[in-house]
Amino acid sequence: MRELANELLAGQEAWVVGGAVRDELLGRELVDLDIAVREPKAAARAYANRSGGAPFQLSDRHGAWRVALADGRTVDFTPFPGTIEEDLATRDFTINAIAVPLAGGEPVDPFEGRADLDAKLIRAVSPTVFTDDPLRLMRAARLEDELGFRLEPETERLLRENAALVSVPARERTLAELVRLSVDGYRRADELGLLAPLEGSSAGLDRPVLVDRPAFRLVAVFGEALRRFPVSNETKRYAQKLLQATAPDDASPRSIHRFRRATEPWALDALVFALLRGDELGLPPGPEIGRLLERIAEERAAGTISTREEALELVRRSTTSA
Repeated sequence: MRELANELLAGQEAWVVGGAVRDELLGRELVDLDIAVREPKAAARAYANRSGGAPFQLSDRHGAWRVALADGRTVDFTPFPGTIEEDLATRDFTINAIAVPLAGGEPVDPFEGRADLDAKLIRAVSPTVFTDDPLRLMRAARLEDELGFRLEPETERLLRENAALVSVPARERTLAELVRLSVDGYRRADELGLLAPLEGSSAGLDRPVLVDRPAFRLVAVFGEALRRFPVSNETKRYAQKLLQATAPDDASPRSIHRFRRATEPWALDALVFALLRGDELGLPPGPEIGRLLERIAEERAAGTISTREEALELVRRSTTSA
């Protein structure tokens, strides 16, 4: 991707910026390329003509263009009317505020992003980073999750202070960040105060078993509130099956058959979803919930309990005898 861009933009001032530089420095696979250039529209159309990709405008306000390639990768062209240092000052986090000349050369790193990469820190470029674009609130949690980094203390304070703004961005932008969160990422986002304004809660993830599927995590976290997000029709049908699922009354073939008929083609996911949740135990958050959920999972596997009522009775006996 970079070689073609370099050929097309030869003689022009152009910089590789953002996540592409960050991921290259971290040795991660390059999926998307972000190039700052004087004339992004012309650059995008030229790139699309040579690559066979589809060009479209990302932002009328900011003048950014994207070329979507057939293999799923993207090349973004963003304008910078001033200097590259001025452009980097408008970015979100220091690890994303490093630029490298497209034609090759030394990086420009005015905010010491490379030092934060080494320290595995996510640090805001400026105090207004979250009010300038509230989507950066959820992006910060997602970057923590994906990279295994941690928010720098002052940046975390700013995030918590502005957490209520997480509901401001268009829901499709927020959804693009949410689907990339792991279970731990959702729990961290909740702890930072980012899920409640979106009517979500990581308590829905407190199940003895979890399905490793982005759609499952979305349904578990947002429940009925997921309808406020522009999810695909397939995800809507999936969510409906899970949210309407009622655990079988018992382990008899008849009950299992009825359950499967009502929840196919996602019967196994629906069965997991219908299991007892941690927030139904009537206990405060803490290790006790985890211990009881493990006990319930063991007893279900052994066949000694098979219904929600039996699970609750086990909890009552355990907490009474403790």
